[in-house]
Amino acid sequence: MSEDEELEALRRRRLMELQQQMLQEQQRAEAQRRLELQKQALMRRILTPKARQRLANLKMVRPEFASQLELQLIQIAQQGRISIPITDDQLKEILSRLQRPRREIRIRRV
Repeated sequence: MSEDEELEALRRRRLMELQQQMLQEQQRAEAQRRLELQKQALMRRILTPKARQRLANLKMVRPEFASQLELQLIQIAQQGRISIPITDDQLKEILSRLQRPRREIRIRRV
């Protein structure tokens, strides 16, 4: 019976480990959700509705770029480097400045 008891103890220990992992994952997901809600609330304060729509469209096409842009907008707004709320035209200007460094390479055949 000692083997059965050892096996049962191992099962209980493994079950506890799995429960702890699930709890940690739930806590991480909840923290991520709260952070996202805070970011959305800040975006509502920082951007006009048209600018928010443009950012949402951008997020569908380039999610990583849009997330970085959101963080940059929050930073510059908190530092007071730009007037709030940011209009759609201002957001277009910011986007054009961020995408300007690209060079177009043309190959001509002679």
